[in-house]
Formats: sequence, structure tokens, C-alpha cells
Amino acid sequence: MNMRRYKHGDGMKNEIKRLGDAELEIMQAIWSEDAPVTASRILELLQGKRKWALSTLMTALARLVDKGFILCDRTGRHNQYSARIGEETYKRRESKNFLQRFYGNSLRGLVATLYSDKSIDEADLCELRRFLDELEKGENGC
Repeated sequence: MNMRRYKHGDGMKNEIKRLGDAELEIMQAIWSEDAPVTASRILELLQGKRKWALSTLMTALARLVDKGFILCDRTGRHNQYSARIGEETYKRRESKNFLQRFYGNSLRGLVATLYSDKSIDEADLCELRRFLDELEKGENGC
């Protein structure tokens, strides 16, 4: 089992499972909207990614509610789903976890692997240098 602990106060249960690929696609659909969404709207947003039956989506949505990722408002004619955790918060946590698990928190190791695999090129490295220079100027050094 792939369990993660999150601190109280972030709108999540104390222990949750990581999102699987299909669950992440659903969350991305929910995050893309500014207001709570119905299952029908989620199906529209997921079109072209994979074939979803409404019953399959409903099962996945129930799991996401149980895991604490989304809220379901059942007061209206149709259930309305909204995220309990923001996209950026989830990305930060998963990125940190990924860097720790695979690279021992070594950003240099990650970039070296991406460069040696030709996943990034010189232009990407220049963009990264500019970004780091901007961060350094904004924070008065390392």
C-alpha cells in the first residue's frame, strides 16, 4: 500500500493514498473548473483521454471522496464535486516525494538524468539558469 502522511490543516485526512493515473485525470478535470462540477461535466472534460463509462466514473469519484481528495455536495438534483486540495498543493507534495524517493533530494541528480537521456536540451538548461537567476535575485542569494 502506498500511504502518505499529510499535516492537519491542509483540508486532507491525516493519511491518504496517492492518486493513480485515472484518479489524477479526474482531479485535473475538477481542478480545471472554477466551480463544483457534475459527473456529466467531468465526463465531457475527460473526453479523448480514455473511454469512461458513467458507472466507472461514479465508482472513481466515490473512491476519491473516501480518500479525502474531493467533496460531494448531494443537496441539488445532481451531485456536485469539488477538490479538497488544490492542484499546486498536490503537485508540490508529489514533486517533493518524487525527488526524495528517486534522487535522494538531489535536484542535480534529476537534471543530470534528464540531460543524459536527452529529455531536456541546452535551451531547457538556459531557461532553467534564467529561472534560477530570477529566484536568486528575488531572495537575495542562496
